[in-house]
Amino acid sequence: MSDLCHYFGLTIRQVRELKRWSQETLAESADLNRSYVGEIERGKVIPSLVTIDKLSLALGMSLPELLAHCEQLRRARTALVFDLASIAC
Repeated sequence: MSDLCHYFGLTIRQVRELKRWSQETLAESADLNRSYVGEIERGKVIPSLVTIDKLSLALGMSLPELLAHCEQLRRARTALVFDLASIAC
């Protein structure tokens, strides 16, 4: 699966955990199946725009806020990998 799915899943997990919600609580709030939320968090599936919108609403974020958080996480992790690679050389 793509890096974008991986980082989107990490974003969903981080925001969910900040709210101290279980996957089940998020799934119920977003009208999704709990196991599907788990697959999203693990980056195993590509959620539709409708699903992403359901998740953002359930988490109390706008769609742009959620995607911006995902992009920030992806950039931070990519920068960390490059920093670690330069140290190893």
